[in-house]
Amino acid sequence: MRAKPYPLHIADATSDAKAVHADFKPPIENFLAHQWRRRGPIAWALTPFACIFGAIAATRRSFYELGWFKRIDVGVLVVVVGNVTIGGTGKTPTVIALVEALRATGFQPGVVSRGYGAKVKQPTSVTPTSAANTVGDEPLLIARRTHAPVYVCPDRVAAAQALIQAHPNVDVIVSDDGLQHYRLVRAFELVVFDDRLGGNGFLLPAGSLREPMSRRRDATLINNPYDRALPPWPNTFELDLESGDAWLLDDPSVRRPLDQFVGEKVIAAAGIGSPERFFATLRAAGIMPTTRAFPDHHSYRDNPFETVQADAILVTEKDAVKFEAWRDARIWVVPVEAVLRPRLIALVVEKLRGRTST
Repeated sequence: MRAKPYPLHIADATSDAKAVHADFKPPIENFLAHQWRRRGPIAWALTPFACIFGAIAATRRSFYELGWFKRIDVGVLVVVVGNVTIGGTGKTPTVIALVEALRATGFQPGVVSRGYGAKVKQPTSVTPTSAANTVGDEPLLIARRTHAPVYVCPDRVAAAQALIQAHPNVDVIVSDDGLQHYRLVRAFELVVFDDRLGGNGFLLPAGSLREPMSRRRDATLINNPYDRALPPWPNTFELDLESGDAWLLDDPSVRRPLDQFVGEKVIAAAGIGSPERFFATLRAAGIMPTTRAFPDHHSYRDNPFETVQADAILVTEKDAVKFEAWRDARIWVVPVEAVLRPRLIALVVEKLRGRTST
């Protein structure tokens, strides 16, 4: 059984986000997230700094476009999945789905990532048995879900080169984030937004944008647009995230459809970019959980549920890869899959097959 995310209206999603994040996110993070949703006095006061940020970013990009800064072709085609905003938008599920789609069309994909919080400075291979606190939670999740070669490094060019050297059969690399890593030559750029789109439309620090909304790209994905019409941009597609049966962390072979948790005392916890979306998915399945939202990439060094009274604790896959130092028999993991439109997959494949790397 698969459950689609609950179709919250934009206003509901925003208010839910405020309530969920208030208790667990740092005050400054809550404050900025609120300011970046509107053009209030503080956002306007920060616009001079946004202009400076924009000028620096535009200059840096133009230096690469003019050839004053060298771009590196790693020898295989590269697809970048990234965003122009701060915060999670659904890139990791998209990367997983894109890797599987490319493999189904005959490619041999690999993945590179910076690895948020990764304790590596040199290109490092990520395997299903790697430690999340060493290689990062998202690369580890990608490696476990796709079984594709995955390398992490702050320098994505170095990561890609190391991956190709170790896996010469790889003929396309998917970069998890790295849209602003201009040094890496890419064949296709896919920008992912969620329902917030560009927020108030201002660049950092007045808004959430790293680059203008008008930034050139090959395609755009909108994650859970609810009842909002898709923007009239070229090659814009809707992204659906669908949840599957929950599996028991202590024994992944044990699975339960989400509707079997209805009526139980359930805690739902998430340390992802948009926890409220995960909670809404559970409510759509009829579950009425007590929710706990943690900051994105929360470490979970200690068991935060030790004193919690619950029949079951439902968490995301991204959180579960970090539950290494402790165990809790009540934890069930809810997998999420990104559903890519066939037209988008065809667009990526057509672009890749129409180009050859030097």
